[in-house]
Amino acid sequence: MRRELRPVVEAHLVFTLGATLAAMGDLAGQERRGSWNWPGRSAVIGLMGAALGIRRHGDFQALDALAVAVAEFETGTPMRDFHTVQTVPTAVVKFPQTRAAALRDAGDRVNTVLTQRDYRCDVLYGVAVRGAGLEVIAQALRHPVFTPYLGRKSCPLNTPLAPLIVEASSAVEALAHVQVPEWHADSVARLIHEEPGMGHEPELQRSARHDRASERDRWHFSSREVVTRTCAITPQVMA
Repeated sequence: MRRELRPVVEAHLVFTLGATLAAMGDLAGQERRGSWNWPGRSAVIGLMGAALGIRRHGDFQALDALAVAVAEFETGTPMRDFHTVQTVPTAVVKFPQTRAAALRDAGDRVNTVLTQRDYRCDVLYGVAVRGAGLEVIAQALRHPVFTPYLGRKSCPLNTPLAPLIVEASSAVEALAHVQVPEWHADSVARLIHEEPGMGHEPELQRSARHDRASERDRWHFSSREVVTRTCAITPQVMA
């Protein structure tokens, strides 16, 4: 007689990410800074690190070991902003100590470049994290050391993080416990993106995404595999 294996139930930390304006990475060039539709691994790890008070050159080893899943409740609408940026030709100033020093020494010999910054407006996501140290992270999200934001510092959160630790056999099951404000009660997540091994529901696709931080001081990111699943997750309404 064949025995069916039951899914393993594990602790997951779930929380909510909502913002009026969000910027969620992409391969960045000098003149164009794009944004994905949903926050990647580096954004989630960075936000938790900020809540814990870890600076950019700090120890992220424990956070890097976590598995992360993101549910798309509302991906919002795209918006593009334009900036002018001054750059200093290397032939004018060689090996400056700081950007301010380079601009000062260059005088009027700077170049002005028009750059584009992409954002998403009115977004809402659910996050599920699995691994060690969840209680400490949950407490930090309730009382963050540094202000959390969704992407750039011009993108503050407009929704409580509402961290909660739940027991679940998959990321999809855990994300059903995400709590949202009453005005988002009708939101339904149709897609979730997770690390391999976080679920047992049917997969829609597997893809690669460059959002695993490899050298934070140089803003270098490596590729990782992402599993996308279809679902119909209705969040819980905050009391």
